Amino acid sequence: MLIKIESKGPCVYKQVRVGKLGRRFTMYKFRSMYTADDPKFSAPDPSESNREGVCAKFRNDPRITTVGRFIRKYSVDELPQLFNVVCGDMLLIGPRPALEKEVNAYQVNELERLNCEQGLTGLWQVTGRADTTFQQQVMLDKLYIENQSFTQDIKIILKTVPCVLGARGAY
Repeated sequence: MLIKIESKGPCVYKQVRVGKLGRRFTMYKFRSMYTADDPKFSAPDPSESNREGVCAKFRNDPRITTVGRFIRKYSVDELPQLFNVVCGDMLLIGPRPALEKEVNAYQVNELERLNCEQGLTGLWQVTGRADTTFQQQVMLDKLYIENQSFTQDIKIILKTVPCVLGARGAY
């Protein structure tokens, strides 16, 4: 309700993401940004990304609403992805699903992160999230894929709660 009160547009945002072996699917999130047709919308300057590589991140993204800052900080915006998990588009644990434009810009070695099902949380999320470089994210995703196990998944789930509550690397 707060999303709808603060800005126009749908409360749930849909976006095409890339999953295992390049399979496209619609991922759901609570909308945390102004829509492009909102008078408050202001696009970020691409040269001001706080992250090098394919996946741009903006610590002070002008598109993010006040409610959006809170729900992103504590990962509340990700809750609709539980629907993606139930539908079989994602797992609870695995590399984060990428945008199509990001995957189209991947180097050959970066495509390896698509060799398993994508997840709601994963090794990258509990190891720094947006505070890592894209190359570190790829390395962590590959490490997860190479060492995938039930024990590692339990450890990641247990680490996810303090990471979300501490909001480390979330913006």
